Amino acid sequence: MAAPSGLRLPRYRQDPEGTHAPLDSPGYRSTALRHPKQPLVVLPQQLTEVTGPLLGPGRIGEFDNDLTRQHADEPQGQRIIVTGRLLDGDGRPVRNSLVEIWQANAGGRYRHTGDRWPCPLDPNFDGAGRTLTDDEGRYTFTTIKPGAYPWKNHDNAWRPSHIHFSVFGSAFTQRLVTQMYFPDDPLFAQDPIFNSIPDEKARQRMIARFDLDRTEDHWALAFQFDIVLRGREASVFEDEEDED
Repeated sequence: MAAPSGLRLPRYRQDPEGTHAPLDSPGYRSTALRHPKQPLVVLPQQLTEVTGPLLGPGRIGEFDNDLTRQHADEPQGQRIIVTGRLLDGDGRPVRNSLVEIWQANAGGRYRHTGDRWPCPLDPNFDGAGRTLTDDEGRYTFTTIKPGAYPWKNHDNAWRPSHIHFSVFGSAFTQRLVTQMYFPDDPLFAQDPIFNSIPDEKARQRMIARFDLDRTEDHWALAFQFDIVLRGREASVFEDEEDED
């Protein structure tokens, strides 16, 4: 469907080469089964890409952005506050955008039927949350620091601690997914997902910054993680979710 006369569909700046992982990353074995075998066909944006269901305040519950208060008791683990801004390619805030997270518990296990490694589930932790960005493009989550966990990609393979982020535009077709890692993780060097990003500077943008100013005394450590949609400082986004 063509755009009505007078309506200009947006055009976006390109991200620098090396910002995103190639579709086929040999070290990350399952990409061989998931990436397209034929060249991609680029489709022009139409109205379905820039309009759609509203993802507004009516879809957010009281404790959706506080994963430590979603049950009667507290979850196990180190409480953390994760905050940041959602920005466009020109550094402007992206307001009223739905941001979702999902993660493993403090022992590194997801509340998912496919996760069977012998680490206890936490009955007080679901590992999922969501919120809307404010007028400055800022979001905040309170959660626990996820643990590392084993996976079957290679011998003695362990994923670094990480939190998955999903950001939406005005429609479900406008969705981007990324991962946030923690500073100084010893598992970075052997993780093929983290290292599938060709550009070293882009990889570093996936690592949150410890934020002492936002850390709450006797309560929670704080980390800052900005998400930039496009341009020179673009965050690393995935074409599809990983093995989680």
